Amino acid sequence: MTTFKKIALLGNPNSGKSSLFNQLTGLRQKVGNFPGVTVERKSGFFKLDKAHEIEIIDLPGTYSLYPTSMDERIAVHALLDPNNQDHPDAIIYIADVTNLERHLLLLTQIADLDFPLIVALNMNDIAEQQNLQCDEKKLSEELGIDIVKMNGRTGSGVPEIKEKILQLLNSNENKKHAHFYELLPDEKKVAAEIAKLIPVKNEYHALLLAHQHKRLNYLNADRTRAIQEIVLENKFNPVNNQLDEIMQRYNKFIPVLSKVLSKSFANAKTLTDKIDVIVTHKVFGPLIFFALMFLIFQAIFSWSIIPMDWIDLEFATLATFLQNTLPSNLFTKLLTEGLIPGISGILIFVPQITILFLLITLLEEVGYMSRAVYMFDNIMQRFGMNGRSIVSLISGGACAVPAIMSTRTISNWKERLITIMVTPLISCSARIPVFAILIGFIVPRYKIGYFNSQGLVFMALYIIGIVAALTSAFVFKKILKSEEYSFLMLELPEYRKPHWKNVFYTLYEKVSAFVFGAGKVILIVSLILWFLASFGPPKKMKEAENAAAIESSLLHSDKETTEMNIASKKLEYSFAGYTGRLIEPVIKPLGFDWKIGIALITSFAAREVFVGTISTLYSIGKHADNLTIKQKLQMEKNEEGKPVFTMAVALSLVLFYLFAMQCMSTLATVYRETRSWKWPAIQFIYMTGTAYIVSLIAYQVFK
Repeated sequence: MTTFKKIALLGNPNSGKSSLFNQLTGLRQKVGNFPGVTVERKSGFFKLDKAHEIEIIDLPGTYSLYPTSMDERIAVHALLDPNNQDHPDAIIYIADVTNLERHLLLLTQIADLDFPLIVALNMNDIAEQQNLQCDEKKLSEELGIDIVKMNGRTGSGVPEIKEKILQLLNSNENKKHAHFYELLPDEKKVAAEIAKLIPVKNEYHALLLAHQHKRLNYLNADRTRAIQEIVLENKFNPVNNQLDEIMQRYNKFIPVLSKVLSKSFANAKTLTDKIDVIVTHKVFGPLIFFALMFLIFQAIFSWSIIPMDWIDLEFATLATFLQNTLPSNLFTKLLTEGLIPGISGILIFVPQITILFLLITLLEEVGYMSRAVYMFDNIMQRFGMNGRSIVSLISGGACAVPAIMSTRTISNWKERLITIMVTPLISCSARIPVFAILIGFIVPRYKIGYFNSQGLVFMALYIIGIVAALTSAFVFKKILKSEEYSFLMLELPEYRKPHWKNVFYTLYEKVSAFVFGAGKVILIVSLILWFLASFGPPKKMKEAENAAAIESSLLHSDKETTEMNIASKKLEYSFAGYTGRLIEPVIKPLGFDWKIGIALITSFAAREVFVGTISTLYSIGKHADNLTIKQKLQMEKNEEGKPVFTMAVALSLVLFYLFAMQCMSTLATVYRETRSWKWPAIQFIYMTGTAYIVSLIAYQVFK
């Protein structure tokens, strides 16, 4: 009979948990969210032997059992709540041998909770480079805990860890560790009273409840109130007692380290220290960062063009092939005009997502991203964000979808949410076709020194987007409330070669999460948009088709132009067309007619759709074939015989696209990342509202 067991991986951030997780589970991983929160949960499975199926839970990294962030709180909840779905049967604690002094604090706290425990001593390759030697056998004897040396990058030591797990699970009685903290008299009294009310593992477990009862969701109101009364009656001071505990623990394990470590490396000048003198320099550090981010942006923008165009072309070719092969009926249209474009709209983002996470993961693996976060944290916190936010904001210049997904590295929920909410204000590559067409109506092309006038306007739009993002972030900072502390705690790891297996697993996880997560929403909305643009009142649609056919016949139009005119007329009387007429009174003050209104609706699927939509709506085919799209638009007249695309209209439209949330894919991704429609709705309303006001002012001033 197979026994199912849960084992948690626990340790400080950057200790190498993910590497061991990948070594143990391979691709047998599941990514979801912890119950009730949006923090990502990773679990995986492996077969230990015929009798044991093991679930590995990768708990968020934490520095102690006194949490300061949502991530840390989740890890502590899993350990303290016996009914938590992630409450482990045993723990593998991953410790960095080059930073044992810091890592032993959490280890000794976990040991005092009497969990079956194995220590995986990681980063031994870096220790060798530093000429640091650790006697793991002596350390095991001193701590009373099984210790295995490992290398998460190469897999060295993983078989020994599996063997230790098997020994733990086959043991008839749990091995009791020596307790590292002796409770003070007042703590013993409080712990004893709490233990009478709530089942606990031991008195240290009860003490932790005294410290954190207000933050533990699994305690109901009555138990929380009862613990609070015990704390108040005994005049228990959590802050002072916590400091006493930490000092006592350090006093116990510092002498142990002096016995097992052969070299004191605290003052040694390592290669990492020498590199950091330049990389974290006040002047050179930011310059290096922006140079790297510029290269990443260029890579995302330029490297992805070929695969994105290939995906677009292949799906278009497939749609054309099916149109020519299958009978002309409703199913064929659904397949070729709805389903295939919808799938294409999902997969076309995969190259950008892959390139972004490949480069970001490489920077994470070598240890650089922690430095970038450290350098910009103070500046970003002034706007309610985090040092990690700057990576997402810059990535948004290529595409908001992968940029929003990259906010998962931000542990503070408020800072992460603010970053998600403002990232789409950064002009992405999808706006380029819209800007490229419309800027020509705003600014004539001429030289200003070495610069092009239209290029300067294009750059100005990016700057406006950045200013808008920072301003919005500052407003959200004042509005949103959070119980989490707004400070950054991170480790600056040693520089090291990337672990390609970790890179592969990260890419696999991120790409599959987008395709099967946000992709489902994108596909559904794409099909809805297809239906709205393809159907309308049957009588009106038939009349529109006949009128377009007669008009094309009188003009002696060719077959392609005739089909385009028919499609344009039918679109006008479709449900999307009626919607355009319906919203025309609202958008008319911006200088937009109902046709531009339809373009706004259809381009919600993707901003790039705007150019193609207005080309169809304005019956481009009736003009000379050798004219450019811009020239054809210049020839368009409204019902009064005046040009449709004036400078004022073009400026209004550019500003609308600059600020408005015109991307279904982004909203779907925001929904997936926040697990709620509330935040995408707020994002859509505030961005579209801003776009409307700015466009209104621009049109009324310049018309």
